[in-house]
Amino acid sequence: MDELALNAAMDRYACGDARAFPELHRALHARLLAYLTRMCSSATLAGDLTQETFLRVHRARSTFAPGGAVTPWAYAIARNVYLDHARAQRHRSAERLPSDPGAEPPDPRGADAEAVAVASQTARAVERVLSSLPAAQREAFVLLRYEGLSVHDAAAILGATPTAVKLRAFRAYEALRAELEELKRRPEGGKGAEQSGKRRADTGAERRADTGTEKRADTGTEKRADTGAEKRADTGAEKRAGRSTEKSAAAEPERRGGRGRAPGDVRGGSDEG
Repeated sequence: MDELALNAAMDRYACGDARAFPELHRALHARLLAYLTRMCSSATLAGDLTQETFLRVHRARSTFAPGGAVTPWAYAIARNVYLDHARAQRHRSAERLPSDPGAEPPDPRGADAEAVAVASQTARAVERVLSSLPAAQREAFVLLRYEGLSVHDAAAILGATPTAVKLRAFRAYEALRAELEELKRRPEGGKGAEQSGKRRADTGAERRADTGTEKRADTGTEKRADTGAEKRADTGAEKRAGRSTEKSAAAEPERRGGRGRAPGDVRGGSDEG
């Protein structure tokens, strides 16, 4: 449904024609649900807020100015619903319900596994950055970039000037651009770090292996050298000791035979008388 037909349906609904409500619901439900999902990062919560939005649209239908634009008017109501919920949850930690499927995963059909992984990683990065932005920047960016509203319509919804809306959206865009550029560099850096770590591990293993081999070789050589030296020393000592014993044994009789006789001493060899 184009904008003119949508505005005409809202005019009829504001005048009491209940049959125009299904037309409004079909035209606006998907857009408001997507907007609130991006704002609160929860599909389950966004569904509840979208229902509350249409309830408020029904209650406020009589305040709609005939001939006005229904799209920014409905978005303004949806924004107020979200802000009211955020205020109520300000002092409590909002957690995603276990049954909440979260963001829709990319369709793997017709795409390879790598493309699906990149798309999923990019979607998570965008969601993370949007949730970390100030509310004013996030709202301006979502309305202009995702919802396709004009700057003037977004300014009317946010209650700000068109210049302020453009500045907020620009700051949000810069934050997203910086995050996506960092995301592009991460796989290369991680791969390089992994390869570098593998090279360091291989080099360390080689060094340890070489050092162990050298140590074992040196130890074996030293042991063999020491054993050979000991054997040679022991054998030489034994041989020298044996020769010394033999010499001593041979010289001992000579020493015993010659002991007690002095030169020129001939006992009993002289004639008396």
